[in-house]
Amino acid sequence: MRVVIAEDSVLLREGMARLLEDAGIETVAGVGDGAGLVAAVAEHRPDLAIADVRMPPTHTDEGLRAAIEVRGRRPGFPVLVLSQYVEERYATELIGAGATAVGYLLKERVADVAEFVEAVRRVAAGGTVIDPEVVAQLLSRRRAGLDALSGRERQVLGLMAEGRSNTAVASRLGVSEGTVEKHISQIFLKLGLDPAPGDHRRVLAVLAYLRRT
Repeated sequence: MRVVIAEDSVLLREGMARLLEDAGIETVAGVGDGAGLVAAVAEHRPDLAIADVRMPPTHTDEGLRAAIEVRGRRPGFPVLVLSQYVEERYATELIGAGATAVGYLLKERVADVAEFVEAVRRVAAGGTVIDPEVVAQLLSRRRAGLDALSGRERQVLGLMAEGRSNTAVASRLGVSEGTVEKHISQIFLKLGLDPAPGDHRRVLAVLAYLRRT
């Protein structure tokens, strides 16, 4: 796998490149701003781009804008966006631009090497990764809109919104896949959402609901 990293902190950029190298993932370019990300993806044609949300010149959302621009030029191109803090607007905006092969993680997750590498591989393979802290904040701020769901259904919903498959949800909760499927059916029924076979569509449906409530 070949990746481009866009991060204005040289130390963090080189650190991520080293972690990925140890996992057999090649960093073909490292850049420090959004324009550099767009150019590097066009030049090197990598399998995935990793970008910090906040980069020069204003350190607001240049990295996010660049990631969305890259996906506009190459629909479905895998991007994993990193953020220092939980910024749910950025997460929903990124996913709203296309829910396939996309990820949004807090930078602190990089310290867990296995989790970080797993996220990189999942996004590159077309999956969706949403930081658990982002999901928790979305759920807690909109708790009233979830009153129709049972406690277990809310747990399943949160794990679905992280981009986890039925197998992963079952493993996390210690239940069978059949039980998870029943919970999901009830969730979609209670929320008025049509179930869909792809995990990325489930994530999009969950976040769309959370934005409405």
